[in-house]
Amino acid sequence: MSLLEENIANIKSRIKFAAERAGRNPENIDIVAVTKTIPPEIIQKAVDSGLVLLGENRVQEARDKKELVNGNVQWHLIGHLQRNKVKMALGLFSMIQSIDSLPLAEEIQKRAEQIQQTVDVLVQVNIGREKTKYGVDPDNTKSFIEKIALFPNLRVRGLMAIAPFKQNPEDVRPYFRQLREIFKNIKQTHIDNVNMEYLSMGMSNDFEVAVEEGANMVRIGTGIFGVREK
Repeated sequence: MSLLEENIANIKSRIKFAAERAGRNPENIDIVAVTKTIPPEIIQKAVDSGLVLLGENRVQEARDKKELVNGNVQWHLIGHLQRNKVKMALGLFSMIQSIDSLPLAEEIQKRAEQIQQTVDVLVQVNIGREKTKYGVDPDNTKSFIEKIALFPNLRVRGLMAIAPFKQNPEDVRPYFRQLREIFKNIKQTHIDNVNMEYLSMGMSNDFEVAVEEGANMVRIGTGIFGVREK
């Protein structure tokens, strides 16, 4: 077994135990392999090892890699999307996890309508209210979703967040818990054109806590591929 295969098996095992601690089914938790800076040949090995969701931070990097990776995979955009990259992004990604502003949603609607495409999106919430991170304010998330739900070519599928980095993952638990409550509240509202299915939270350093708090999609880069080159 290669180191990459060992890493994937380790992540799956840790997800399994975290899910079981929370009384959840680990099979309901999706792994998005974060492929930022990872060369296509390494990504291909991860796909061959069973990973089917790939997350890229940059549109152009995904464009350069996508045709070099074979298999029945889906690419998700997990980084900030600039409005001038929307047209390119729509041809690359099956889901955009980083809707963080009304102008961006409007641009996606415009471009998607032109090509008669419906776009699955997650709303990014700045759960820690950090100035260095993108995302909708937690208090405004529901009203923001009510606005973009009126765009017929967008389909809101849930929420995404990047929690503040803490050395001790337990210190991140309150943020994940808050996001889960926002998710549940919006889901119970039954907004038209909104299907609150995915709660994308947790990364290599804190995904076990995220799973315990209700994440059903975790984004893992370093835990799978090792420390990235700068």
